[in-house]
Amino acid sequence: MSDTAPNPSEAQSTMPKKSKGGFAENLRFLATLLVLAVLLRSLIVAPFNIPSESMLPRLLVGDYLFVAKWPYGYSRYSFPFGIAPIDGRIMGSAPARGDVVVFKTPADNSTDYIKRIIGLPGDIIQIKGGQIVLNGTPVPRVRVADFIDPITPNSPCRPEPGLNIVEDSAPDGSPQCRYPRYRETLPNGRSYDVLDLGPLPFADDTATYVVPQGHYFLMGDNRDRSADSRYPAQLNGAIGMVPEENIVGRALVVFFSTDGHAEWIKPWTWPGAVRWPRIGGGF
Repeated sequence: MSDTAPNPSEAQSTMPKKSKGGFAENLRFLATLLVLAVLLRSLIVAPFNIPSESMLPRLLVGDYLFVAKWPYGYSRYSFPFGIAPIDGRIMGSAPARGDVVVFKTPADNSTDYIKRIIGLPGDIIQIKGGQIVLNGTPVPRVRVADFIDPITPNSPCRPEPGLNIVEDSAPDGSPQCRYPRYRETLPNGRSYDVLDLGPLPFADDTATYVVPQGHYFLMGDNRDRSADSRYPAQLNGAIGMVPEENIVGRALVVFFSTDGHAEWIKPWTWPGAVRWPRIGGGF
């Protein structure tokens, strides 16, 4: 056993050194994460949730989806608060008929809407008896089986006089809502389902529209409950013709969906509220 006293300088050298710049390093790390998150959301994908019934039957209230930013390139509205000094669009390609897109409504250039592209720049469009007439040719649509949606807090049934909406029961006795459904096919071959709830004068029979250059004509799939390009743009309402720079991105995939009956303070109700079959659905 040694009786030699340790050298104070040697003892101090074995003690762990206090980290310098720890706060600054953490701040740099958080700033890097923030920049990466902003770039991801601005350039690659962004989340979006469905707040209304305008895109039934494809999208339900309570659906959450990713929107792809890269297909159409980028405009100032691709970035948070429209801060990017971009005039028009750069990179990417033009949207196609039938694409489901998220865009900033022209009424305020800040509120996100989601609709389907029907008309391209230069197209002539009219709605006759609920059917789209595109450049003088009616867009084919055929009656298919009713769309049936279970009644939940996020999917109420709202029958109105004159509309073909029926509330009835599923085989297990649970309440459901039944809507008339049609299959519509655009000239480029894109097919999708739409709802036509009944004859509405201003929605089913319109004037003739000419889509200006640099703009698009968009409609919701739930034709009688969609404030879209058939009507002039107004705050918290219709959208009119949508400028190409207002398009944020293309709907990519549903990553979550809830029917709305879960309670945040009761975690055991969460799994039962998830619409599991809807997750992973593409466009």
